[in-house]
Amino acid sequence: MAVKPQPLDALRASVEPLVWESEFFGLASAIVRFSDSASPLNVAQLQPFSRVQAKIAAEDTARLDALQALGFRLVEGEVDLSLATGANNPDPGLDVAQESDIAQLRAAASVFSQSRFREPWYPAGESARFYAQWVENAVRGSFDHECLILRAGAQCRGFITLRQLNEQEGRIGLLAGHGAGARLMLAARRWCEMRGLSRIRVATQISNRAALRRYIESGAVIERSAYWLYR
Repeated sequence: MAVKPQPLDALRASVEPLVWESEFFGLASAIVRFSDSASPLNVAQLQPFSRVQAKIAAEDTARLDALQALGFRLVEGEVDLSLATGANNPDPGLDVAQESDIAQLRAAASVFSQSRFREPWYPAGESARFYAQWVENAVRGSFDHECLILRAGAQCRGFITLRQLNEQEGRIGLLAGHGAGARLMLAARRWCEMRGLSRIRVATQISNRAALRRYIESGAVIERSAYWLYR
C-alpha cells in the first residue's frame, strides 16, 4: 500500500537565526522552531541561511517526511537519558577546573571530532573546535556552570562539564576520559547531590555506543530519542 505523503502546509514552524553559531562557524545558521500557531514553513524562509537545523522526535515520521520534502537531510540521531542522583556519593577526587587548565582541556575535547558539526555540513576540524570552546566556556561558567577535571599528575586524564537546570535537575554537557567513565559519572552524582538535585540528564548521539553503554551501566534510562536534520 502506498504511503500518503504529509502535506507541507501541516509543517507549521518559524525559522530562528542562531547568532552565536553563525559567528563561531562563519556560516549563516538557523533552527526550525515548530509551533501550531506558526505559518506553514516554506523554502523562502530557509533560503537566507547557509545551514538550517531541525530537531524532531524520532517517532514523528510526519515531520520527518515533510522536512525531507523541503530539502532537509538526516544528520544524526540523539538519545536523551536520565538517572537518579542517589545519596552519600563518595568524593571521586576531581578538581574544579581553573583557567590554567584550559589549554589541556581544549586539547582533550578534540575527541569530539565526530558529531553533528562534522563534514560535509561543516568544514574539517570544526567539530573539535566547537567542543574545545564549549569546555573553555564551562571553565569560565558560561552555559555549563562548572567543569571538573580528573588529573593524573600534571596531566588531564578526563573531564566533565555540568550545569543546574532547575531546583531538581542537573545536566551533563561533555564527558571525556578513556577508562575514567565510572569516576566521571560519580563526580556528576556528587556534584548534583551537593546542590540538592535529585536527577541527572544527559544526551548523546545514537552512534556513540561507548557513551550509551557507560550511561546505562551507571543506571541511566532512555527517556526519548530524536533526529537532527540539516538543510
